[in-house]
Amino acid sequence: MSNDVVFGIHAVSALLARSPQDVLEIFAMKDREDKRMQPLLQQARQLGISIQFCNRKTLDDMTNGQHQGIVAKARLSSGGNESDLASLLEKEAKPFLLVLDGVTDPHNLGAILRSADAAGVHAVLAPKDRSVKLTAVVRKVACGAAESVPFITVTNLARTLRQLQDAGVWVVGTAGETETLVYQADFKGPLALVLGAEGEGLRRLTRETCDALVKIPMFGSVSSLNVSVAAGICLFEAVRQRTV
Repeated sequence: MSNDVVFGIHAVSALLARSPQDVLEIFAMKDREDKRMQPLLQQARQLGISIQFCNRKTLDDMTNGQHQGIVAKARLSSGGNESDLASLLEKEAKPFLLVLDGVTDPHNLGAILRSADAAGVHAVLAPKDRSVKLTAVVRKVACGAAESVPFITVTNLARTLRQLQDAGVWVVGTAGETETLVYQADFKGPLALVLGAEGEGLRRLTRETCDALVKIPMFGSVSSLNVSVAAGICLFEAVRQRTV
C-alpha cells in the first residue's frame, strides 16, 4: 500500500463507500456547497475523516485539474498478483476474466474498468511491464470501478494464460486477421477475453497462446476501434451469452 490521491465526485464517493478506513484526509474546494458535494463531506465527517478546505489552484496542483472540487488522500493498493488470481480461480466455478496485453493509456484503462464492473467481470489482468498501473487518472475515469474490480498484474502474461487454460478457462483473443466474428464465439463457460494495445494489438506470443481468436466486424473506413470500446463490445457479447 502507498499514499496516493483519488479525485472526482464518483471516485471519492466509491472510495468512502467501499474503503473508508483507507481515506487519510479530504481536500475540498472552498465555497462549493452544491448538492453533489455536500453529501460526500457529510459522510466524511461522520466517518471522522479530516477535511481541509482550499482554493482551486491547490487542488489543480494536486491533480493536474479535473478534480471536480474534491480530492482524497488515501492508502491505495497497486493491485493484486498471481496468488490473488489463484485464489479467485479456486473460488469461482465459472470465472469471467478480462486480460489486457499492453494497454498504456490511463483513460483507456479507466474506461475498461468501468465496463468490466458493469459486465460483472471477476478480475482484470495485465502484465507488470509496458502497461499502465492504477494511477489517479485511471481511478478518476473509472468512476469507482477501480475500487470494485480486482486489478491483477502478472510477471509473464503468456505463462499466466497457460495456467488459466490448465484451470479449464477458455482463452479468447481479439485479432483482425481471424475470420471468426465475436458473435460466433462461445463465451458461456469459464472465460478469459484478451485484448491488445490500440494500434499494435496482441503480441505474437499472446496471440499464439490463445485457444481462439475473434474479431469485431468493421463496415466503415476506420480499421480499428479504441481498445476501451472494443472491450465493451466483447464483454457485453459475453454477458448476453452468459445470461441467456
